Amino acid sequence: MNFTGKTVLLGVTGSIAAYKAANLASMLKKTGADVHVLMTANATKFIHPITFETLTGNKCLIDTFDRNFEFSVEHVSLAKRADCAIVAPASANVIGKIANGIADDMLTTTLMACAVRCPILIAPAMNTAMYRNPIVQENLTKLAEHGYEIITPATGYLACGDTGEGKLPPEELLMAHIERALVTEKDLAGKKVLVTAGPTMEKIDPVRFISNHSTGKMGYAIAKAAMLRGAEVTLVTGKTAIPVPHFVQVVPVVSAKEMFDAVTGRFPAQDIIIKAAAVADYRPAAPADEKVKKKDGELAIRLERTDDILKYLGEHKEHQFLCGFSMETENMLENSKAKLVKKNLDMIVANNVKVAGAGFGTDTNVVTFITKDDVRELELMSKEDVANRLLDEILQRMA
Repeated sequence: MNFTGKTVLLGVTGSIAAYKAANLASMLKKTGADVHVLMTANATKFIHPITFETLTGNKCLIDTFDRNFEFSVEHVSLAKRADCAIVAPASANVIGKIANGIADDMLTTTLMACAVRCPILIAPAMNTAMYRNPIVQENLTKLAEHGYEIITPATGYLACGDTGEGKLPPEELLMAHIERALVTEKDLAGKKVLVTAGPTMEKIDPVRFISNHSTGKMGYAIAKAAMLRGAEVTLVTGKTAIPVPHFVQVVPVVSAKEMFDAVTGRFPAQDIIIKAAAVADYRPAAPADEKVKKKDGELAIRLERTDDILKYLGEHKEHQFLCGFSMETENMLENSKAKLVKKNLDMIVANNVKVAGAGFGTDTNVVTFITKDDVRELELMSKEDVANRLLDEILQRMA
């Protein structure tokens, strides 16, 4: 995450979960964001303002009439600069105030001024009974109807000793919500995007399999970029060690057959399909039910072709934009162009694993976009940047 140049307002209210806001402020600061913390008077009973001032390098604001921005009223000045505001934790009291237009302290007045300027996220944190109270739920619904994003609280052991809804979600999840809010260009809103990623594993016996070196980084980067830009994303993924992207529907698979079934079953409802997975071309024809024991001499395993997912999609596509990937070690352009035509693709992303910075396991890639009428070579860049350039290209061609 890189929030350099972004201003984030963090509202902290009177909840035992206020201590978690300190870590959130620190995480935001590390991304390069300019972080301003606004506290209610009750919040200062749980954590001292100096904590936030030390972490953010900015004055922690509590008094509505504290002015130091070129004689501007502070809550208006901050609202004009804010790219995103989040209240975490948000108490039932403050939720009720915001929902009913009450602005009687620094936090609520600033949020009132932010409402039409930037995204506002509300992360409730309270006792389960309070959270389930119909009045609190009505207030949350009212806020959602007015464009506020309500972050669903976690379920678990609460400070009061009860177990249930009402916990402040982990800071990593709050950061993911902020990241999504800060990407303001939702040019994929209303689109359904299916991405495949990672390797497939083809069983030899109960303890061995055939696979490849794919880590899934490229496919996961594409899925996350599409989500941040507003798409409804389905990620069909082989086994990887990468954390699952938030706000993405994940369909875990193991074999090429499982991936074929998962993709073809969801294919008709999609607008864009991006096949970034490294799918096995062959599988053992007769997997053993018991472990194959070591013997003297050589061992031969008879292989058979797996189902060709891209070929099937190319033969059955209607309105969908279909993009494949081609990883080569030689004759990259010729092989990729032939694949584009043979499988009836709209676009193919080619790369050569022998090129420095490209291939499996790296955080960068060097790719070439190929269509029926164009070849566009990209320079070395991060896989996140490749993902966004790819989505830009697809949107342009769909238009």
